[in-house]
Amino acid sequence: MTLLITPRMRLEPLEDHHFEALHRLNRDPVVMRYITGRPDTPEDTQAMIDRVKARWAEFGYSWWGFIRQSDGELLGCGCIQHLARDPAGPLETGWRLRQDAWGQGYASEAARHMVGWAFATLKPERVCAVCQPENTPSSTVMERLGMTFTGLGRWYDMDCRRYDVTAAQWDASDARKRYVAEA
Repeated sequence: MTLLITPRMRLEPLEDHHFEALHRLNRDPVVMRYITGRPDTPEDTQAMIDRVKARWAEFGYSWWGFIRQSDGELLGCGCIQHLARDPAGPLETGWRLRQDAWGQGYASEAARHMVGWAFATLKPERVCAVCQPENTPSSTVMERLGMTFTGLGRWYDMDCRRYDVTAAQWDASDARKRYVAEA
């Protein structure tokens, strides 16, 4: 399992011991409005952890918990996974954060490290991200990663905007420069 260290966080693969903090995050209807449209039940959160553990075992990547280094609190989580959970699809990054962590740069910091790790380790041609059109904070993070809008589509039973960054675009991006400086 891969541990990633950022200036303010430790990104560690989600495991059973993250259940309580992850469920607090996933049961927040405001956090989940653009993800599933509803709060998670305890069973939903456990199913997520089980799915994530299986993907780590199968692929060597999946979802990390974002652990703030200063106090050990789980601030959120994020991933490198296959778009729409289809192994034939491109690699995708995504994230969610507790409301009290919004607007502090944690999503961008974690995303830089997840995408940087993906390009350095997995060597994909591109990494994508999707969000509902109304989710402007996420599309802003995508743009900060050097991603460009590539079109609308339907993923995860939602109409979404897709953003992509190719390996060459990543190499030339300010996000990569920051990632290298932080790593």
